[in-house]
Amino acid sequence: MVHVLGSRVLLHPTDPDRTRAFYGGALGLAVSREFGTGPERGTVYFLGGGFLEVSGRSENPSAPGLQLWLQVEDVQAAFEELLAAGVEVLRLPVQEPWGLIEMWIADPDGVRIAVVEVPEDHPLRYRP
Repeated sequence: MVHVLGSRVLLHPTDPDRTRAFYGGALGLAVSREFGTGPERGTVYFLGGGFLEVSGRSENPSAPGLQLWLQVEDVQAAFEELLAAGVEVLRLPVQEPWGLIEMWIADPDGVRIAVVEVPEDHPLRYRP
């Protein structure tokens, strides 16, 4: 059995500066740490209970199936903040049949990001 001590999502963007501007600027994610120098340096962002590392460079965008799920306190407030920051919203906030309120955006390389609010009465708020 693998004993996992920590984890993070790794992104190798086609344009590291543009991607850092998106995650650190438009989304406003706080930096956990940085390493290396130059445009391909690594930046690790806090991502709720996990981390997102933007480092290196790739000739091609990330795998088309890669998606991020970001839980926020208030999707409507996040929607307004993201619009003000110039982020394109792919899908407006909507309450899904499973009870979550979701909107969708994408990073500069097309990585789809679900921005999700868990309503007060949703089962994810309760632990048995």
